[in-house]
Amino acid sequence: MTAILSARGLGKKYRRRWALTGCELEIPAGHVTGLVGPNGAGKSTLLNLAAGMFAPTTGTIEVCGGRPGSGLDQLAKVGYVAQDTPTYAGLSVGDHLRLGARLNPGWDDALAWERVKRLELDPEQRAGKLSGGQRAQLALTLGIAKRPELLILDEPVAALDPLARREFLQDLMAAVAEHGLSVVLSSHLVADLERVCDHLVVLVASQVRIAGEVEDLLATHHRLTGPRRDVDTLPADQHIVSASHTDRQTTLLVRTESPILDPMWMVSSVGLEDLVLAYMSKPAAGPRPALEVVQ
Repeated sequence: MTAILSARGLGKKYRRRWALTGCELEIPAGHVTGLVGPNGAGKSTLLNLAAGMFAPTTGTIEVCGGRPGSGLDQLAKVGYVAQDTPTYAGLSVGDHLRLGARLNPGWDDALAWERVKRLELDPEQRAGKLSGGQRAQLALTLGIAKRPELLILDEPVAALDPLARREFLQDLMAAVAEHGLSVVLSSHLVADLERVCDHLVVLVASQVRIAGEVEDLLATHHRLTGPRRDVDTLPADQHIVSASHTDRQTTLLVRTESPILDPMWMVSSVGLEDLVLAYMSKPAAGPRPALEVVQ
């Protein structure tokens, strides 16, 4: 597996506050990776470090085979769309594309103008007069026309209405299919991630709780419902992610690659949102490991 992003003991401190500590992560190339976690988990800090916006306080990070921000060649490999999809309010759409052409050696001018035409963006209109969805599409155009190896998107659709979100994500997937981009997409909207991502990372308090291909994660996680019982009686290969009990019933979310053979359990599949929320919540009590990273 070739990693597009690799972090070892990665940490970032802002004055007296650590925003990221001891992060260990490896994201494979050729995927659309969803990065999800609670507020304060360190997602935006991780992406800023990957884009070369900041330098690590501790540890190392490697992106596209090099140190982020280490030179013009390295900067050209990474496209970055920040959370507020920043554009220059006083510049026109056409000005943004001309600026992109001057600043990026690998700029695909034909691609940029074709996207602007297809999206029906007026080249003469100032960015400050565009709708939120239009600004997001302009920012995505700038990121794609740079022709990066890795496109980093930090909550790019958070402020958009459902229709604008869908159009943005459809356009993103078309670009991935056409240009073979690797993408890391941070979002709180799990439904959006499920629509476009084939790889998932759940980050909680700077630590990777689970990572892997979405299809594999869904295939190896199951919800078990049955009479109340001691969870320590489960087979050793059934790793408990979450557990809840009533007076008569136990409900578990477990990870296992083996079939569930106990006839006392009713076994059901788990959706991506339930899986993510389980790993974001506190571990189940007891001596068993409740959370485990799958690489």
